[in-house]
Amino acid sequence: MGRGRVQLKRIENKINRQVTFSKRRSGLLKKAHEISVLCDAEVALIVFSTKGKLFEYSTDSCMERILERYERYSYSERQLQTNDVNNPGSWTLEYAKLKARVEILQRNQSHFMGQELDSLSLKELQSLEHQLDSALKHIRSRKNQLMFESISDLQKKDKLLQEQNNLLTKKVKEKEKEKNLVEQAQFSQQNEGLNSPSDLLIQPFNHSGTYQVGGVNGGEENETPPYRVNAVLPPWMLPPP
Repeated sequence: MGRGRVQLKRIENKINRQVTFSKRRSGLLKKAHEISVLCDAEVALIVFSTKGKLFEYSTDSCMERILERYERYSYSERQLQTNDVNNPGSWTLEYAKLKARVEILQRNQSHFMGQELDSLSLKELQSLEHQLDSALKHIRSRKNQLMFESISDLQKKDKLLQEQNNLLTKKVKEKEKEKNLVEQAQFSQQNEGLNSPSDLLIQPFNHSGTYQVGGVNGGEENETPPYRVNAVLPPWMLPPP
């Protein structure tokens, strides 16, 4: 007894509907794969379940490229039909194209974040892993380059600071040396000024309370001494008149 013809309407039973969806989905994916292999055609198949779960098939995992090709083809066909920019249909097509592209980008971003991976096949997961590995290599390479550049800049700054430090140390030593020489010269001049002749005698005090320093030559008037010291003495220290 042959299988009866199935009436094309919504299956009311939830379990039967889910079983039918699984079987027909598998058959549809199989037919898409067969036609792509037998006829060398580029096939892109997208199926959303009632729960919003995505099932897709594309030739050689090139869903994005096939969709972009479809968008270009549809846009070209619509441009041939009308060149009116103000035509609402062109804006509708542009909106649909941008919306589809945004959905693809959001889905790819979710995959890169490790989310919604249940719908991906083994080959797609391997391709995603390869893309992540390549991205990590580029990130590490850029990070290492920045680290090396930072280390090189720090080494240059350290060398410059060392040179400046050496120069300042040299200037300080030269200043100290000049200061020592000046102090030695001043000290020598002071020592030379303190030396006095051995033949200088202090003369007795006179009635005016002054005394003279000079040579003693009897009662004759003394020559002008090299220096003269005057001092005021109290009355009791003065000699009687």
